[in-house]
Amino acid sequence: MLSPLLLEELTGFLDGEIPRWRADWAGRLETFEAACAWQRTMSEARWSAPAWPEQYGGRSLDSLAALAIEDLVAERGVPAAPGMLGLKNVGPTLMTWGTDAQKRHLPKILSTEEIWCQGFSEPSAGSDLASLRTRAVRDSDHYLVNGQKTWTSQGTRATHMQLLARTDPDVPKHHGISVLLVDMTTPGIDVRPLRQITGEAGFAEIFFTDVRVPVDNLLGPEHQGWRVTMTTLAHERAGVALFASRLEKKAREAVAAAAAGGPLDLIKRDALIARYVESRIVGLLGRDLMDRLAQGQEPGAEQSIIKLVWSEASQRLDDTLADQAGADLILGQAPERAKAYLMARAATIAAGTSQIVKNILAERLLGLPR
Repeated sequence: MLSPLLLEELTGFLDGEIPRWRADWAGRLETFEAACAWQRTMSEARWSAPAWPEQYGGRSLDSLAALAIEDLVAERGVPAAPGMLGLKNVGPTLMTWGTDAQKRHLPKILSTEEIWCQGFSEPSAGSDLASLRTRAVRDSDHYLVNGQKTWTSQGTRATHMQLLARTDPDVPKHHGISVLLVDMTTPGIDVRPLRQITGEAGFAEIFFTDVRVPVDNLLGPEHQGWRVTMTTLAHERAGVALFASRLEKKAREAVAAAAAGGPLDLIKRDALIARYVESRIVGLLGRDLMDRLAQGQEPGAEQSIIKLVWSEASQRLDDTLADQAGADLILGQAPERAKAYLMARAATIAAGTSQIVKNILAERLLGLPR
């Protein structure tokens, strides 16, 4: 958790900077550019990536402290960092595997000069990531990349991509994969937005046609990109502990709002109680994982357990809240609740579908046959 001195410093920073940011961006607070400006302000004070080592612009704090900072900042109503994938996933992977030249991306990730996406999923390789077919063929001092990625978060905004491509097609699928750092302005890259059920386009499908990527942009050893990818996914999946904590908070706020609104009928009351109880269980699992991460322990199967129970409990909570909104939801008088309900449909798909997660638990935790 945060020490009193650190909490005082953060509170003073937010008290001073949020009004200035709101004044500077009055009338444009909801724009991407305003969000980037806020991330830059946070980064300059070393708050946007507090778990990063100090030498890279962070504060060398543990995961629990970083979570506490995120929650305190979010409560002030400022936007989430638009460069979240760079801060959470790509940056730490660069610190582990990157050359000195590649680590020069880190300050640009903090400043939003670079917005990163991850070129992982493909039309035929979503949850089964190792089945990817995008090819990168060595051509002198470049790789020639051809293929397609889909459901790429921040794909329409990204300036750079951490790309997974097959560099050796003649070995088992978990081998022969390499990771390339790709400038999204490189000729041959075609970015097409994917419209979601909410009407937004937060994802993209991206096509590569004879895209030339310098060999110097290879991250980690050639053909051993799966090892590099596991570093990225470990950081991504450790984030489920954050989601677990926020689900519990959301359920607690829903109970408080319902109590303030007067008596509920028996069915709605019982449904909300059930959601609160299960969110508490998920929250406890998340805090236990965060404690172990803070102690330097490597997360194990509990990541997959939390991902499974969080995603399904999250959907049930939004189902319950949508039901309580009643006709207002259908008539368009509760737009934020409707959006939350629609967005929750992705919880059991993103970062591994529930079916895939169950297979992982069955094989790796319970030892069941394939």
